[in-house]
Amino acid sequence: MTSEPPLSAAPDDRPSIELPAELVRLRGSIDNIDAALVFLLAERFKATQQVGVLKAARGLPPSDPARELQQVARLRELAREAELDPVFAEKFLAFIVDEVIRHHEAIASERSSGA
Repeated sequence: MTSEPPLSAAPDDRPSIELPAELVRLRGSIDNIDAALVFLLAERFKATQQVGVLKAARGLPPSDPARELQQVARLRELAREAELDPVFAEKFLAFIVDEVIRHHEAIASERSSGA
């Protein structure tokens, strides 16, 4: 992802233009939502790290396909209710779950190697 220059900066050789107030307001709202998403993801990963430690301590596998299927169905339904594309929601969840499983595998590996 690329970031936009500050609102007061003019890109390269183009003159600075006054942005419509509505655009500035909407971008501010988007920035706030992005910040909230980052903090929510951080909290989610803190919780899933704890799950990984618990799974490793009890010898459970890093992945739980049955749970993942339940979560996909649940998220697709939530997406429909929120008028969000369920396919996008599923892809987003898959991206997160893949990262969580990678973390759980690393935790299990560290535990088994005595690190």
